[in-house]
Amino acid sequence: MLTTAGFQLNRTVVVRHRPTERKLQAVLPWLVADRPDLFQVYQSFQEGRAAACLMRRAQVISFLGLEPGRAVFAGASQIGDATPVSEEIFQGTSGQAELFELGQSRSTGSSGITRFDLRPIPGWDRWVGRLVIDWPGKELSWFRLAEKNAFLITAITEENRFVQTMPNWTDLNLTWAQLQVLPRSWRARLAEWRGVYLIFDTDRGAGYVGSAAGAENILGRWANYGRTGHGGNVQLRSSRPESLRFSILQLTSPDLAMADVIAIESSWKARLHTREFGLNSN
Repeated sequence: MLTTAGFQLNRTVVVRHRPTERKLQAVLPWLVADRPDLFQVYQSFQEGRAAACLMRRAQVISFLGLEPGRAVFAGASQIGDATPVSEEIFQGTSGQAELFELGQSRSTGSSGITRFDLRPIPGWDRWVGRLVIDWPGKELSWFRLAEKNAFLITAITEENRFVQTMPNWTDLNLTWAQLQVLPRSWRARLAEWRGVYLIFDTDRGAGYVGSAAGAENILGRWANYGRTGHGGNVQLRSSRPESLRFSILQLTSPDLAMADVIAIESSWKARLHTREFGLNSN
């Protein structure tokens, strides 16, 4: 497939990303599908043997490891300039703050970090999330020389495997950082749902109950918290956005009157004691 596309194998490296940070591992498919700019930031910083390998190559073919022994295509990039950077530059690069909040380690633990200018190669988008290959040998060998390895194509799926199915609303438990990178399909579903939600501050051990039945329903309210960190609520202004968790307590009928939604919200405040011991002021 690579040679048919005109790649020189001895100038190509194939990588399989599977972060050791579990939080980042969970959201990396979201980034490939809906935030490719952030995914490029993630893979543009390399160190050690991986950096040395990329310096000698012209293209990188990227995959994600969603399961043992397999790799799902995440894009093809031309490798441009390689620039040694300090830890401070690494941490201060645009997009890194988002990645840190999504679970990436803030320090590489290395004195030698290289930033690569990676430019997407046109024509490969149709395979993203759909092309699945075998990843032979050791899982820890996450970058391979294309000319020295054979990668069997095991599947070309109809659906994009990075566009994850929306879980049941009872299973949603999102961090503030995850609100920033929700898959488009999830955002569309949240825009349809109205009801009562809980914001829990893990630092303070206290919760806030709110309701959504207006424009874009729950998505509209949560997007506001995502932008501001507090949504205009007095007590949430004292919370660190990074400590907030978002879940749904109850969904309501789409045609339920606003007064009835507010009554359900009030009932939840009383049952969870968020006025007396939580973050609700009324």
